Amino acid sequence: MIYDAAVIIPTTLRPSLARAVRSVFAQTSAGSVQILVGIDIARGSGDFLPALREECPAGMDLHVVDLGFSTARQNGGYYPTYAGGSLRTVLSYAANSRYLAYLDDDNWWAPTHLSDLLQAIAGVDWAFSYRWYVDPATQKPLCVDQWESVGPGRGYYRRRFNGFVDTNCLLLDKDKCHWMLPAWCIPLTERGEGEDRIVFGKLQSEYTYKCTEKATAYYVFRAADRAVIQRFIDRGKESASAAVGTVDADNAQAAPEPGP
Repeated sequence: MIYDAAVIIPTTLRPSLARAVRSVFAQTSAGSVQILVGIDIARGSGDFLPALREECPAGMDLHVVDLGFSTARQNGGYYPTYAGGSLRTVLSYAANSRYLAYLDDDNWWAPTHLSDLLQAIAGVDWAFSYRWYVDPATQKPLCVDQWESVGPGRGYYRRRFNGFVDTNCLLLDKDKCHWMLPAWCIPLTERGEGEDRIVFGKLQSEYTYKCTEKATAYYVFRAADRAVIQRFIDRGKESASAAVGTVDADNAQAAPEPGP
């Protein structure tokens, strides 16, 4: 079966995976959706997986892919990417859809995220949404990110990377972006981090794009980054109801409750 969209979720079976998957289940007007959950290495029990399979709505299929080993170097695998090794690349090619979206297992989406992206990608090679910062301690949204993941040629990373878009905000046309998918295996740093910057660099320089102009992804920032995020907020930027660029506050959808 060919799906209208595929969602790729690398995981270590953290409990937050259940919330991430349920946010995909809640997508509206996105057509048929294939959900590919790839287990890098099991650090949790995954005892919630049977319940998720039962909850999977009509028009969606949930596939849990467990290779039985990790492809990440720090776990004995070959690829240096710390977060999942080669899983994003492998699952991107395995997906039975032209359109690929990516979701980390500790983040989630608003219900119109996929449908907004599918509308935006018409006529271009990739599309992106904006995102909300989520407090890692409370799991509550703080504000719309107006500084980091704001697209090509903008934001805090404009000079170094010509901008940035978070992995969780992307939708790729696999037909057009086919040859850049191995970039998910190529980290920026020796610690195995920053593959998202490599991917963004290729996307913004070699492919056409469009933004949904809506903040529909919810990004749980690392506790270690709290001081940086707080500095952004304290500089007098807009609060949680604010817009990014031309985003209207009414279009920045309220976050769902985190759930189990």
